[in-house]
Amino acid sequence: MSNMPKETDVILIGAGVMSATLGSLLKELAPNWDITAFEKLDKAGEESSNEWNNAGTGHSALCELNYTSEKQDGSIDISKAVKINEQFQLSRQFWSYLVNSNLIHNPQDFIMPLPHMSFVRGEKNVTFLKKRFAALSKNPLFHGMEFSDAPEKLKEWIPLIMEGRTSNEPIAATKVDSGTDVNFGALTRKLFDHLESNNVEVNYKHSVEDIQRTSDGKWEVKVHDNVNGKIEYHTSRFVFVGGGGGSLSLLQKTGIPESKHVGGFPVSGQFMVCNNPEVVAQHQAKVYGKAKVGAPPMSVPHLDTRYIENKKSLLFGPFAGFSPKFLKTGSMLDLVNSVKPNNLVTMLAAGTKEMPLTKYLIEQVMLSKEKRMEEIREFIPNAKSEDWDLVVAGQRVQIIKDTEGGGKGTLQFGTEVITSTDGSIAALLGASPGASTAAHVMLEVIEKCFPQYLKEWEPKIKEMIPSYGVSLVENPELFREIHASIVEALDLNEKKLAHS
Repeated sequence: MSNMPKETDVILIGAGVMSATLGSLLKELAPNWDITAFEKLDKAGEESSNEWNNAGTGHSALCELNYTSEKQDGSIDISKAVKINEQFQLSRQFWSYLVNSNLIHNPQDFIMPLPHMSFVRGEKNVTFLKKRFAALSKNPLFHGMEFSDAPEKLKEWIPLIMEGRTSNEPIAATKVDSGTDVNFGALTRKLFDHLESNNVEVNYKHSVEDIQRTSDGKWEVKVHDNVNGKIEYHTSRFVFVGGGGGSLSLLQKTGIPESKHVGGFPVSGQFMVCNNPEVVAQHQAKVYGKAKVGAPPMSVPHLDTRYIENKKSLLFGPFAGFSPKFLKTGSMLDLVNSVKPNNLVTMLAAGTKEMPLTKYLIEQVMLSKEKRMEEIREFIPNAKSEDWDLVVAGQRVQIIKDTEGGGKGTLQFGTEVITSTDGSIAALLGASPGASTAAHVMLEVIEKCFPQYLKEWEPKIKEMIPSYGVSLVENPELFREIHASIVEALDLNEKKLAHS
């Protein structure tokens, strides 16, 4: 009798920020639905969402130069930056709603105000940054952005980066004080605590082994209880696969047509973390540079103040590594096992196309500590090797798929949801900007998978996320009003910056 399937309305696979966000949205929209979650680790937010496994940047394109490109005519394309900023605003609105409704508490545990800065060297890059500033500062979403190429002003903004800088090459920076540092691990744990207190069954130490369609159109999920070794079966009319790098193999098990011709390429991240409190105290910003020519978008160097476990830290990276695992806690056979007859050509095509990326990863893996220190010294000229240690961060699986624009085996540097035609199953694949856009991505899942409820749910969605369905760029007054309410709800007054 123990193997009789247990039925539930929604199954969430993986206890990361995406499942936490979808579960929290659905709990507000359909409070009577039964939701069951499975996580193979012993608590929530331990893989990609963990605070040590991502950069903690509230990705809003305030400082990330790879979200703005220079067109052939020399003008700056800001469309991607605007899109990502709008998406992050949805997450901030949802978090504010949860705090104001007393569903989660103490927002300072997961979000802190922190200036976002871009820093460049060399005449060509300074010209680019100046043009980028001119294009973005006209946009209401980037209000308050400052630009300077004056060394004295830069010494005020980034003393640690300017100290000991002897070169005469042109340098410049932009600064936006409304940036944030986000502890996605703490946020995820808060959301799952909220869900558990609202009758969501969260099963830790439970590994999902298989997903099969039943004859009546539901999904049967085979789960292994890692504590007692028992196999359980659960059925549901809707399944969300939010297992980070583990999502691809589970998606493949579903057999849906949308899972075909999709592959994954794992890249591990590493950061150097400063162990000298005196150095940490001298820096108060997230400072993003420009990726080197030929380097992939994931390699943009940045020097980040972080707030982890109520302690201020300083991290520099990312440095890339390679492991065939799809999760930090995954198997060395993950990459090999992901190659199927239906995606073999796609994977081989990517291998041929992505030789520069392969070369880059090999070079990164071979870096000595001194070579990493040389990269840090491009940001902090006086950096001392003994002040920095290497930390292995999260494992990311970049999507490989066939696209019209890129052809067979195109590597995708982004976040993507793959859903079945009938909307009964959805899987999240990909990486950055990921967690920052969780509310936007999960609203997309709701729109695709529950279209029959949208009319009924729309008033509640707008209560939670006032700008839902509205362009903030085209409604600057609404943006200012929403921004002010977010600052109050999440305690993001920039005056706090001076006292941090």
